[in-house]
Amino acid sequence: MKRAIVTGGSGLIGTGICEALLKAGWEVASFDLKEGRSGAMDVACDISDEQAVEEAFSSLGWPCIDLLVNNGGHATSLQLGLREATMEDWRGTLDSYLTATFLMSRRALPLMPDGSCIVNMTSTRAFMSEPGDFIYAAAKGGIISLTQALAIRLGPKVRVNAIAPGWISDGSELTDNDHWQHPVGRVGRPADVAQAVLYLSEAGFMTGQTITLDGGMTRKMIYEE
Repeated sequence: MKRAIVTGGSGLIGTGICEALLKAGWEVASFDLKEGRSGAMDVACDISDEQAVEEAFSSLGWPCIDLLVNNGGHATSLQLGLREATMEDWRGTLDSYLTATFLMSRRALPLMPDGSCIVNMTSTRAFMSEPGDFIYAAAKGGIISLTQALAIRLGPKVRVNAIAPGWISDGSELTDNDHWQHPVGRVGRPADVAQAVLYLSEAGFMTGQTITLDGGMTRKMIYEE
């Protein structure tokens, strides 16, 4: 049985990924500070803390890991002004996403056999932004650069790719206009991201790439009416 670690496995996207991997026959551990509801093994871990990551891997005790999905993290705010943003805001967000991706990848590597892979979760906000999301955008942009650099450093043993989701929702409180902003006609679902993870876990000729998964939204030109 193949083994996968998913960080942030209790969240919306993380739950979808864990459920899809379990359904496909994987053994799955969720590294998160919150308990999940997917059925994956819960491992309490602050993924931005080096010692906590070490302790989490030790408690898990797996001899090998075939897939690491760096999905976890949280932003302090997506509505900050540059002058009001603090070093706590900056460091907290970057550590939560970018540093955590580094720490988890570094610790998992000795346990990853030939042909294993890492999937990093970035965001379309690395390519397009709103006025207040500059710290989050910087963190997610850094993950894209880290992904391609690790793909070169770790290949051919380990493939490293990223997914850049756009608008992903559980479907509640959405309007027709929300859906029709997307060329595919709907807002994304956690299952869409999970399908991309499953694809990348088997895509033996793909590494160093970022898949944009946004229903075509970043390809749509927008003019004010």
